[in-house]
Amino acid sequence: MFIISSRFLVAMFFSTIRNRNTMVSFIALASIIGIAISVSSMIMVLSVMNGFQYELKNRVLSIIPHGEFEGIQKPVSNWQLLMKQIKQCNTSIDSVAPYIRLMALVNKGLYTKAIEVRGIIPSLEENFSSFSDFIDSQVWQTFHSDSQQIILGKGVADSIHAKKGDYVTLMVTTTGSNELNKLPAPKKIRLKIAGLLELHGQLDHNLALIPLKDAQKYTQLGDSVTGIAVKVNDVLNAEKIISEVNINLSNYLYSSSWQKKFGFLYRDIQLIRTIVYLIMVLVMCLASFNIVSALMMTVKGCSKDIAILRSIGADDVFIKKIFVYKGIILSLSGSSIGGIIGVIISMNLTSIIKKIELLVHHNFLSRNIYFINFLPSKVNFFDVALIFFITIVLSLLATWLPAIKASKLKPASILNSK
Repeated sequence: MFIISSRFLVAMFFSTIRNRNTMVSFIALASIIGIAISVSSMIMVLSVMNGFQYELKNRVLSIIPHGEFEGIQKPVSNWQLLMKQIKQCNTSIDSVAPYIRLMALVNKGLYTKAIEVRGIIPSLEENFSSFSDFIDSQVWQTFHSDSQQIILGKGVADSIHAKKGDYVTLMVTTTGSNELNKLPAPKKIRLKIAGLLELHGQLDHNLALIPLKDAQKYTQLGDSVTGIAVKVNDVLNAEKIISEVNINLSNYLYSSSWQKKFGFLYRDIQLIRTIVYLIMVLVMCLASFNIVSALMMTVKGCSKDIAILRSIGADDVFIKKIFVYKGIILSLSGSSIGGIIGVIISMNLTSIIKKIELLVHHNFLSRNIYFINFLPSKVNFFDVALIFFITIVLSLLATWLPAIKASKLKPASILNSK
């Protein structure tokens, strides 16, 4: 076994170093470069997809409710009892919190913007959402009712040229009146901007927060709320969980999940990931084609060397192993170089893109259009390992044809030819 392995390694070294044909060397180098570029590109693209998925889960889904239960054409009055029922209906419900949602106009000077105002209980939101992670901690601690405060999204504040500490006018309509066929006049409320919500995304441009009791007072809802927001422990099955809970509730409520509003983001990410995997295989096939060309030319250029090996006892399997080994060397070289480059760039891609944006004075992702305004990147080493595996498999398949051709060479006819 040791003798066979020694002869095999000597033959591999001979086949790799012996051939000095310039064209073969160039094609071999081109195949290594092609594989390296393909591997690094696939790692970077998949890292960006992982980054978008990570930001969707830890930024957007940490802020918005996973599900909501709202009254049908009327507010929810017995919301404390309803919260207990929701928690008891399904073990997948992690936490619940009441809210009031209303559309309003925020004004400062000559600038006015339509926004969604959400009334919340700050003490409950600390365990329910990650609002406090994107707002100054001191602001969150002093954000209480009866203090005429509002937290604006950073994009909203920029659009009306406001900053922390400024006063703005909030125009809302009261919803507590029972008079039909009568449009209530908008109520103007002067509020101080306690702080800014900065998510670096689309929500910054249409969201504002006020304490729940203040929202009840402004809308004349009394002790009622718009609905109950829930968080689940299985985000991807939120729609199913919310539907099951709604069936078991004593009140007939309208239910919705994040998948109805933002589900397209997750589906788009998964679709692009699937397309990227398909493109990856095709690109790797093209890169592996260079390995076939290099090995075929090697077989032609080293036919006499192969004949000598056959004449001293090398069998078909031994000759095949020579070219399989050489193909693996080319593949591993390209994969290793591409993998190192791809991982290094992917780990620093966000900062690299930011520097490019500063250089060209242009943001590639506008935060009033996309749910984030930066290009995220998160390296998943499972993806890296998968790319390596696919590359090696395709390279092994690419070496099969040259290896078979080399093993079928007849030493007598080659050595007798001039």
